[in-house]
Amino acid sequence: MVESIAATSLLGHRPIYGSYHFNDVPNKRKPVADHCRLTFTKFIGRKVSFSAFSPRFSVEKPLVSMVKAQAMELTKEAYSYREEERIPRDFWRKIDTGVDSRPGLWPPENKADNPALNNPLLRQERMGSGWLGVIFEWEGVIVEDNPDLEKQAWLVLAQEEGKSPPPAFMLRRIEGMKNEQAIGEVLCWSRDPSELKRMASRKEEIYQALHGPIYRFRSGSQAFVNVLVHHKVPMALVSTRPRKSLERAIGVIGIEGVFSVIVAAEDVYRGKPDPEMFVYVAQLLQFIPERCIVFGNSNQTVEAAHDARMKCVAVASKHPVYELGAADLVVRRLDELSVVDLKNLAAVESPEFGSGEPELEMEVEAEDDRYPPSSVGVW
Repeated sequence: MVESIAATSLLGHRPIYGSYHFNDVPNKRKPVADHCRLTFTKFIGRKVSFSAFSPRFSVEKPLVSMVKAQAMELTKEAYSYREEERIPRDFWRKIDTGVDSRPGLWPPENKADNPALNNPLLRQERMGSGWLGVIFEWEGVIVEDNPDLEKQAWLVLAQEEGKSPPPAFMLRRIEGMKNEQAIGEVLCWSRDPSELKRMASRKEEIYQALHGPIYRFRSGSQAFVNVLVHHKVPMALVSTRPRKSLERAIGVIGIEGVFSVIVAAEDVYRGKPDPEMFVYVAQLLQFIPERCIVFGNSNQTVEAAHDARMKCVAVASKHPVYELGAADLVVRRLDELSVVDLKNLAAVESPEFGSGEPELEMEVEAEDDRYPPSSVGVW
């Protein structure tokens, strides 16, 4: 304790020894003898004021260097804890990320890059967010949906055509189907192509009359679409509604030109759960199915997307979350997602970029002809 006090009081000053003099309150110089009294000092400007004296200690000449060494060690110990608390500049480089950072191996090769593209801007876009495509359904995902209107439209059509009202389980089965497909294959009201077209057109007129010309975004949908537009992610829209009705609704909410591809009822033969719509959209976007992410709000959409080898994000708009567990991801609002989530969802090994691992070939062992053919005689 005494040594620490002595070393601390001597910090920043020459040791009190020999002919060293200091100015006291009187302007007289007093030589310090070979022994000295160590005091508790208080420095005010250039003057030194003294408090009570500590016990007398003798300071020999050979001990001067030792006092200096002790003072330096005490200084290092006093400030060492501060250095330990500081975060070094290369702290983040020392974290084990599971990636080999030796020269030549970092940064890792970007598998989305395609050196065959001679345009550097296309390569940059592809390495950013241009290597994946997003496919949206319209109702219940982008805009608000009222499932009761669809049921009422079918009931009104059945009354006009003199058919028995379809039961609830049948109405659930035809969700997402084209009108012609639902009338001919599930409701079995007619097989005549002209009659199917007429009744499908009439059913759509009834629905549009019940719905009206008012459309509005679902909560969080507009913000999420704006994020994808900012990151230049290709987007497509699919719907079993006629193209004319779909384009009118897009104009009402003011997102014309946002979707690179629009696939409507006239463009495909079958609706969900058949994957035809999604496969056709991937061809128009010029993406392989594994690089496409489908956004829907029903299990029929999940089934069709998985059959097309695509990932699916289910939006719990008309079904509870627990009923959409087959989807790759379930959200209540689209703005819960980010571009990083989409990249992680679509980041799978695929034949497009090569998996880097040799494919295993099954070796077919030839059957050993252990027993030569023999003739059997019949007696």
